[in-house]
Amino acid sequence: MSAFRRQLNHTIDACGRGWDMLRHKAPGQVQFWFIALGVGIASGLAAIGFRGAVESLQAAIYGTTEVHLLHSFAETLPWFVILVIPVFGGIAVGIILHLFTPDGRVRAVADVIEGAALNDGRVERKAGLASVACSCITLSTGGSTGREGPVVHLAALISTWVANALKVDGITGRDLLGCAVAAAVSASFNAPIAGALFALEVVLRHFAVHAFAPIVVASAAGTVINRLTYGDVTEFALPGTGVVEFYLELPAFFLMGLVCGLVAVLMMRAIFWADDIETAIQKRLGLPHWLSPSVAGLALGAIAIFYPHIIGVGYETTSRALTGDLLLHEAIVFTIVKVAAVAITLAGRMGGGVFSPSLMVGATTGLAFGMIATSVFPDQSGAYTLYALAGMGAVAAAVLGAPISTTLIVFELTGDWQTGLAVMVSVSMSTALAARLVDRSYFLTQLERRNVHLAAGPQAYLLTMFRVRSVMRRPNDERAADEAACLEMIDRGLFVQAQSTLETALPMFDKSGVAFLPVVTLDGEDGAPVLQGALFHVDALKAYNRALAATAAEEHS
Repeated sequence: MSAFRRQLNHTIDACGRGWDMLRHKAPGQVQFWFIALGVGIASGLAAIGFRGAVESLQAAIYGTTEVHLLHSFAETLPWFVILVIPVFGGIAVGIILHLFTPDGRVRAVADVIEGAALNDGRVERKAGLASVACSCITLSTGGSTGREGPVVHLAALISTWVANALKVDGITGRDLLGCAVAAAVSASFNAPIAGALFALEVVLRHFAVHAFAPIVVASAAGTVINRLTYGDVTEFALPGTGVVEFYLELPAFFLMGLVCGLVAVLMMRAIFWADDIETAIQKRLGLPHWLSPSVAGLALGAIAIFYPHIIGVGYETTSRALTGDLLLHEAIVFTIVKVAAVAITLAGRMGGGVFSPSLMVGATTGLAFGMIATSVFPDQSGAYTLYALAGMGAVAAAVLGAPISTTLIVFELTGDWQTGLAVMVSVSMSTALAARLVDRSYFLTQLERRNVHLAAGPQAYLLTMFRVRSVMRRPNDERAADEAACLEMIDRGLFVQAQSTLETALPMFDKSGVAFLPVVTLDGEDGAPVLQGALFHVDALKAYNRALAATAAEEHS
């Protein structure tokens, strides 16, 4: 063989090894950081583009160039304009969901978490793009949700495309997803630290070292894009630094954390309660799915006539709460009305996120609590606006189930790092209380309601990833079960279907005490079982243990 031929073969082999390393061991390689940077830039641009699209549509639809003061401007509009805008938005959303989603449901953060855990870091593409469009329309036409949900899902779509193009495995796919989410959150809120931790804490749900560096790179890229677009400014401007009377005032923040935890739970349950009512009414009246968003839009428009503060993400009202520019009764009423509006929007399948609404609800709750507390003990209290800041973090942390990233994002949104103790105390209490009353967070509770069990950890959801068909021994296997024994067990009704998962099969082993279960498919109109093979208890346990070991290795690498 010539020297040239040997060199060519060596180069081809090296390229092949490099490609395999990229697909299976990319997160541990410096080269992967450049891919993370590219994903971060793309996700950051997408987040900024989504924000710009919402603001442009709001300006065009409501007729104002100062969308950050949309609530105040809406008060000057005729009542029928405020009423009909969300209705038309709902009609558009309903049509899009009917045409491009199989179930008429908007995809958001919960679906990204599910994709990370169960689908190798991938999310649905067609339904995802439709959901982003629906959320954009919702936020532009009076919907009362936030932009972080669609932005996170939009970033997940980008990482899914990259992961599919590179044909990477699950670990690399999940890390690409984390990079995209971190960049999107950072670009959306100018919060690089919180963006990185949000991806780790909420989406990937682990803090593995191999994922940290590329996610930080992507998060920094998203932040740079935000600052090039909007400048190095915080989302909210505070009037000054608050002072905590540490020895006397901290118990008040403990108590407020519990109050905020209860408010967060009420907010989450209101959303699920409204969703159940909407589903029941729709079934009873036989209404088409595509009509639900327009009905919700009508209800939102009716509320907005009297309370335009519910329109959009609510940053104007949140800013007023943080600066103390609300009366006590206004803070209480705005909290109640905002919770109702968010529940109506999400139950009506209109789309959007819950983070921004939870910031507003937390700020108004904290302000109301602070006004009462400082009036009762005026000599032992600091500024009551400090309670608004801590309340904002406490409610949002409980809703997201993310105390670390939420604490940091509050600091980065406001630029106030001097009141950290008050925020941390409130966040810890609210999160601890809410986690006992729901399945850890709004997102995980959403998934639990769909029978996707992620809240309990890998030991619970990994069982759902293995179909009995993939683990069973077929009749031609030399270690196959005795056919006569299988048929006798089938006659006794002791069998498992091939399309079932190990989540169904393992409890059957515990209950029956047998070494194997016949695997069947139901054939014909009478559903007669047809033997396909046998699932052995030891094979099911081996598959489960291997999956647990692989998950532990990923989370601790």
